Parts: sequence; structure tokens; C-alpha cells
Amino acid sequence: MTGGGGRSPSPAGLDESLEEGSTMVAEQLWLSRSGGTDQPERPTVSLADSPATPPSSAAAALTPLLRSVLGDRRLPVRFELWDGRSIGPADGLGTIHIRSTDALRRIVWAPGELGFVRAYVAGDIELEGDIVAVLRSLQAVALRDLRLGLRAVPAALSSAYRAGALGRPLPAPPEEARVVGVRHSRRRDARAVTHHYDVGNDFYRLVLGGSMTYSCARFADPGMSLEQAQESKHELICRKLGWPADGPRRLLDVGCGWGSMAMYAAQAHGATVVGITLSHEQARFARQRVATAGLEDRVEIRVQDYRDLRGERFDAISSIGMFEHVGEVQTAEYFETLRGLLEPAGRLLNHAISEPGGSKLGRRSFFARYVFPDGELLDVGDVVLAMERAGFECRDVESLREHYGATLRVWLANLEANWDEAVAIVGRARARIWRLYMAGSVNGFEDGGIAVHQVLGVVPEAGGRSGMPATRAAWG
Repeated sequence: MTGGGGRSPSPAGLDESLEEGSTMVAEQLWLSRSGGTDQPERPTVSLADSPATPPSSAAAALTPLLRSVLGDRRLPVRFELWDGRSIGPADGLGTIHIRSTDALRRIVWAPGELGFVRAYVAGDIELEGDIVAVLRSLQAVALRDLRLGLRAVPAALSSAYRAGALGRPLPAPPEEARVVGVRHSRRRDARAVTHHYDVGNDFYRLVLGGSMTYSCARFADPGMSLEQAQESKHELICRKLGWPADGPRRLLDVGCGWGSMAMYAAQAHGATVVGITLSHEQARFARQRVATAGLEDRVEIRVQDYRDLRGERFDAISSIGMFEHVGEVQTAEYFETLRGLLEPAGRLLNHAISEPGGSKLGRRSFFARYVFPDGELLDVGDVVLAMERAGFECRDVESLREHYGATLRVWLANLEANWDEAVAIVGRARARIWRLYMAGSVNGFEDGGIAVHQVLGVVPEAGGRSGMPATRAAWG
């Protein structure tokens, strides 16, 4: 799983702290047509213009909204509006096309990030150019810690009225998730996982490439292909878990995805593997891959909740990109369950996205509504503490943050290079969700707003013997 919290992954840098502030408009700020434009048929309005009499145009209606979010700074991108006018520089990093007043109506009824995303998913807003650079530039100039006060509400409504955007709320795009039930119950977790992972194996193959591995790769050599880097990651995990070893070992892969880690451990190190997932689509595809590779005697793929694992024993456990779905309230049970499945001197490798201080994805955030319902990111320090409380001795913590940014860039390039095929598979709206999600996540990992850590724990035998190597040289 990839995902985001903190300050960076939100679309256009508009995180939860800006959700209300995005509709805060100042009544005294008005804009007019600017003179001397090189494109007279598409007048450009600058945020610095402030005439006494407000002109009647889309630019005049929209600019207070932009100014409330972006302040008086020079816009880094151009906004092309539905009436042919534009705001911002012609030579900016990209262009945001606001195609109709429906975009404003969505933002009025769902202020901030959610309204923006609904407009983008529905096609009312289009992003042109390098989407990673566009989102990063808007994040850099966005005001922070804004709050919508009662005095600003009339001005916000007035702005929408002038643009002809008032009316009943538009229905949310059907791709928006609204999972119900007790948070992190078995049924709700299954529904949340299905929302994200059962969108079609052909789509994932297009984005993830031949490795079909949905977690960050490890580019040990800058010249590595994505497939080579994913294999490098799998080998790193195997070595941390104790391979090469004398004789076969039994591995549990929690959240096995399409079976890549399970198959690698079996092929490269002779392991006997049980992989579990909540996604029926993943399990079906993984079983096909296992059968094609002739590994059915060594790899078993199950549709199973980790909480239902009882009475089995393993020498090692890998949890790669799954922990983000567990949730803080279930963390103790998660690690206690895995601890109870390990043989003495058994090891657990937990590979998960983290955020300083931790965060739940806000219920009105892009990621919660469209990407990972109920997703939560923990501080890596809390992960270590939870593992130790469950009986693990933590022996290694490693960040692969930069590797995830590089991985996401490859996935995004795959999507954009195969855009028409992606749209044919999952539809334009869902393809747009993925483009926005991966671009925002690139910025999150590259600027340090979020990270990804591998935490290695061991269950020492009686007397304290851990079986751990003396140095990290064992896994390089």
C-alpha cells in the first residue's frame, strides 16, 4: 500500500488544515481585467489587481477563493476558466483548467480538499503539465492553519452566486467510498480493502509492471529497472528474516498482494509460504501465478484475516504494505497475534508507511474517500514500542523513504504512458484518482512528510538467544 498523511500528499497541497479555509473569501479583494496581455481573447487577471468596482467574470468570482488559499503570492500555475479568461502566469509550471461552475459548486458544498477532489474526479477540473511539480508548487504557496469564520460565509456564498455556482449539492462521484460499520471490524476492513484492491488485476499490472508488487522497491543501484529493484527489496527482506538458512523455513506473508514476496521466498530460498489477503481478486491472480511457476507445493494463498490465524507456527513473518490498514486501536492485537505464531527465535519484518506523530486519514480527505478508507499511519517509534510490548526484541529499523518516491514516479509514468488503456480498464474517473494519488504521494515521500520503515523484530528463545547475526553485513 501507498498512502499519505501529513502535509504533502493532499491534492494541490491542500491538507486537512486547509479544508475550511479554502472557501474563506475577503469582501474587499476584487479583481479586474489586466491590460497589455499577449492573448486579448483570453484576458489574464492578476491576484494583485484590486479595482473599486468588481467586474463580472469567472476570474472575478474565483479569485477571492484562490486568494484565501494562496494569499498574495504570485501564482505558480495558470488557471484557465470556463469563460475563456485566465488567472496566473502563461509560463508557469502547468495549467489548471476549471471547466465549469460545477467545480465551484462542489467546493462550496464540500469546502477544501474534498470539493477540489470531487471536481477533479468528475472532470470539472483538469491538471495539465507535470502533475507532481504542479501539486508541489501549489503546496509551497498555500496558506496554512486557515479556519472558516462565520463572517466569511456570506462572502463565500456571494462569490459562488456571482459565478452562477449556487444550487443544490451535486452528487459525489460514484468512485467515492463510504464504508460503514465499526471501524476496523473484520467486515469493514474487508470492504475497505476491496474498495482499493479489487479494481482489476489488469489495471494493477499496467501500473505496477511485471513484478506485480505494490510496495516500495529498493533501488540499490540507480540503473535498476523497477522489476530488479523489487527483487532487491524482496531479497533484503529475506536476508533480514534469516535466509540463506540451513534447510527450508516456513514463512507467513501477511497482506501477500499478488504473491510476489511469497513466490520469491519459495524460489530463491526454498521457503514454504502461506500468503494471506482480504482481496479475492488478489488471491485469484496470485494462485494463477503460483500455479504457472510450479510452486503449488510450496506456496499457499488464502483469503483470510490475520485475526483468524490460530494454531499455526512459522519461522518468519513478513508484513509488507499491510500494516497501514490495521489501525492504532488494533495494533496491539496485530503484533500479539503475529508474536503467537512464531517459533522461538522467529523474526517479524514489518514494512509500513509511517508519519511523524502518526495520523488517521481524515474522513473528508482525498485518501480516505477515494484511496484507502480507514487508513492510518503510525509514528515508527510507536511501531517499535508496540512490537516490544507484544514480546518482540526490535533489532533493526531502516527507512526506505527516497526509494518509495522513486517507485511512485515509475508507477505514475506507467499510468500516464498507458493512459488510454487504463481508462478502458477502470474508467476515466478512477484513472484520474490514481494519477492524483500517486503524484501527491511522490511529494509526500520526497519532502519527508511521510516515510516508510522496515522494523525487524525477533522472539528470543529462553535464555535470550536470538539467532541474530552480529552485524547488518548479513543483509547488506
